[in-house]
Amino acid sequence: MKSRFAPSPTGYLHIGGARTALFAWLWAKKNQGTFVLRIEDTDRERSTQQSVDAILDGMKWLGLEYDEGPYYQTDRFDRYKAVIQQLLDKDKAYYCECSTERLQALRDELMAKGEKAKYDGHCQHKNLTSGVVRFRNPTDGNVVFSDLVKGEISVHNKELDDLIIARSDGTPTYNLTVVVDDHDMEIDAVIRGDDHINNTPRQINLYQALGWNLPEFAHLPMILGSDGARLSKRHGAVSVMAYRDAGFLPEALLNYLVRLGWSHGDQEVFSLSKMIELFDLKNVNKAPGSFNQDKLLWLNQEYIKTADTKHLTDQLAWHLNAQSVDVNNGTDISKVIDALRERSKTLVEMVNNMKMFYQDFDEFDEKLAKKQFKSSARPIITALLEKYTQLEDWSSEEIHHVVKQVCDEQDVGFGKVGQPFRLALSGTGNAGSIDVVAELVGKERTIARLNMALDYIAHRSN
Repeated sequence: MKSRFAPSPTGYLHIGGARTALFAWLWAKKNQGTFVLRIEDTDRERSTQQSVDAILDGMKWLGLEYDEGPYYQTDRFDRYKAVIQQLLDKDKAYYCECSTERLQALRDELMAKGEKAKYDGHCQHKNLTSGVVRFRNPTDGNVVFSDLVKGEISVHNKELDDLIIARSDGTPTYNLTVVVDDHDMEIDAVIRGDDHINNTPRQINLYQALGWNLPEFAHLPMILGSDGARLSKRHGAVSVMAYRDAGFLPEALLNYLVRLGWSHGDQEVFSLSKMIELFDLKNVNKAPGSFNQDKLLWLNQEYIKTADTKHLTDQLAWHLNAQSVDVNNGTDISKVIDALRERSKTLVEMVNNMKMFYQDFDEFDEKLAKKQFKSSARPIITALLEKYTQLEDWSSEEIHHVVKQVCDEQDVGFGKVGQPFRLALSGTGNAGSIDVVAELVGKERTIARLNMALDYIAHRSN
């Protein structure tokens, strides 16, 4: 059993394409089958190597490994040419020399009458030998197929026109190449977006004209933005790799995408193995899915909380490098990850919170410093500094004990000690449990930062 993902390399791998790839991949895995990647690059003007690389990078990051491919349509022009000639020889296709002006005039005339704009077969019987090549579409009967998502679909052949299968320069068009490829590659299930559903009856007629068996078809509903409009850049990142850059885990994005049009009861979180076990195209919604960035963020945080530490370390490597954070200069990163995972929504946020453990800073958040480093904080920070300098067992338990001691000795509540200490440790005031943070920052850095806080207070007092 085979499925395929067949993107055009005219841009990045977008969210809709990634979901199509995921559903096709899941179908193949569920059926112990083969997943094929095919790059549909016949549009030479718009296809770029940069886009090909973006697709391959996106697939790799998502972990959607393909069993065959990538195949490139530009490597198969001889095959398409042979099939086009076969259709011409069998009088299933013909040359057409109609000008752009004539076709536009015909279109305008039909639309003015309220009729569907389609080609009128003007060149069908001229026996031309050059021009574009049109497929001779049947004029009688209906094209009926059972879509695995939409159900039974029926289209009368009178609604279809003689589509172009080769341009005047001989290059094949999408509707021809996709049929030839899916036949030659023995694709059993064509899973794609429902923006292709109008092409399907035309392609079915091509299959039948060539005497080929039909695959099954499944057309997935489109993804809409939260406002009900088609998903676009204004709804946030739509490129798969932009989500990588923003600090999302690939498995969190896959989990979100699988729920964006498919469901299994009320369950929200699925491992990849569970997706494969439960996935069925019959459970794909017919209605469009609505993309919700907040829900994706929630899901990402859930994955960060429970992910294997080594996996998080591997995923963090790109972000650490992007922000020039050297984790070799400080405490064990696995301990830092475990300290931060509960309060990090993204990997970018986690790296930002990591910096205090590996990088020194030379200034405090000015607004917070004016509030926390008042003269009344001087004796508190001095007491912390004195006790921590003498502390031999640098553990969170002993660090916490010192804070409690200072609270008792200074007769102040925890906030009066904890808040200025937190700011001294982090520089931003954004830190979790201060005893754990101080342990991971280390004794030397903690003492240096407390001294820096005292210097700030002294400077302000002068």
